[in-house]
Amino acid sequence: MTSETIVHLLRHGEVHNPDGILYGRRDGFHLSDLGRRMAERVADTIADRDIVHLVTSPLDRTRETIAPLAAVRGLEVHADPRVIESTNVFEGETFGAGRSALRKPSAWRHLWNPFRPSWGEPYKQVVARMTEALQDARAAAEGHEAVVVSHQLPIWITRLSLEGRPFLHDPRKRQCTLCSLTSIHFRGDRITSLTYSEPAGDLIPVGDKGAPFSAGGAPEERRP
Repeated sequence: MTSETIVHLLRHGEVHNPDGILYGRRDGFHLSDLGRRMAERVADTIADRDIVHLVTSPLDRTRETIAPLAAVRGLEVHADPRVIESTNVFEGETFGAGRSALRKPSAWRHLWNPFRPSWGEPYKQVVARMTEALQDARAAAEGHEAVVVSHQLPIWITRLSLEGRPFLHDPRKRQCTLCSLTSIHFRGDRITSLTYSEPAGDLIPVGDKGAPFSAGGAPEERRP
């Protein structure tokens, strides 16, 4: 019987973002002190698993999230631009109470189609690149396990696609908290199941669990 392969899609840890902006693909956003603790927790939790292959998006916060696990497993980290954050026309804007970019009339022209979505990279395009990267990680870890560090929206949209669910969703209800693991189980190249866990769940402030992006160090009024 073909042995099982598991690819874990790991969301990065909390980001130091005191201005509470949607940082997207911008450079210069690193893990906060709490985010580094989250990354250490993940390493402590899964270091004894049969992990042989590590992948991250090119952004700092994902590379910093995988660093503790890479150190304890003694593995090289491979950067893959296919698992990067989605593009978004609202990058650089804030979404806190009373400050939301969505209140601006100039933003409304970007909101006409939530199914695509009209404000950013098409969901189907996100799924296509993420699925390719997922299958390549599976092949590289055949019979073992791989960890791919990505971002909330790409991970969640990929999960919706794998489970045959529609893309339209409430961003506050994504089951993809900071440093969570969305684990895809394979027999050969066939997906057999999907599981979810939150190794650092107890470290996440309650108010941040449903946030669509991380704003570590931001005052309450600037948090999404």
